[in-house]
Amino acid sequence: MILVTGATGNIGSALVRQLRGSGTSPVAGLTRDAARASLPDGVEVFEGDLARPASLKPALDGARSLFLVQGMGADGGVLTAARQAGVEHVVLVSSITVRTHPHLPAAAGNRAVERLLQDSGMSWTILRPTQFASNALWWAQSIREHRSIRVPYADIGLPAVHPADIAAVARAALTEPGHRGRTYPLTGPARITPREQARAIGAALGHDVSVEEISREEAHRQMALFMGEQTAHAVLDLMGGDINDELLQVHDTVSRVTGSPARPFSQWAAENVAAFH
Repeated sequence: MILVTGATGNIGSALVRQLRGSGTSPVAGLTRDAARASLPDGVEVFEGDLARPASLKPALDGARSLFLVQGMGADGGVLTAARQAGVEHVVLVSSITVRTHPHLPAAAGNRAVERLLQDSGMSWTILRPTQFASNALWWAQSIREHRSIRVPYADIGLPAVHPADIAAVARAALTEPGHRGRTYPLTGPARITPREQARAIGAALGHDVSVEEISREEAHRQMALFMGEQTAHAVLDLMGGDINDELLQVHDTVSRVTGSPARPFSQWAAENVAAFH
């Protein structure tokens, strides 16, 4: 059995659908609220909290593979529980910042979890995605109410990745040979700026979305209210304040691993247009 944690999240829900569609192995999904989960027919649903690894025991019993997104709970405890339950292979979603910005606290935390997995005795595959296309949901309220966004670094393009492509690589790693012991950087097919993202969302909506570029200082004041000072600074660095060649690089991992091209941001915008109405 393959156990997908975060089964109702952006990546996990796509992965559950893809695994169920492939029919290669029984699939189970873990969520904090099983009563509210809406998973495909044939997918067993378990309730558990990644912050309380002991709560995962019923879900882990019988699981041979595990999909885990780093940072959603007590990662070390989850990996220990998985090993004790007999899990053989873990696909971990980490972050490309482990390579691009290792000095950032979050990146150091990601790398520490990677090492725990690599030293666990279980087989592993590590996925290191860049910025998610779904980060554009931060703008949803502003677009709904004002048909506009206010962003720093409006013309700096990053190769944002569609969450379904992260799921597609995870599906391959969980069901096909040749991916164990591999670390994969994941990006979209091209760099795209916030201004271009707004244009794509506007095209999906059928009306323009205007862009006002704001200073880093103003953006930080807004973001720090819900992220905290340190995290806001780190996110702003990754949005454009501290870019480097590795952060800007477009990787062909999605097409190489899955055999299908990476999905462009415009596809994500069209699929999620309801969030912006």
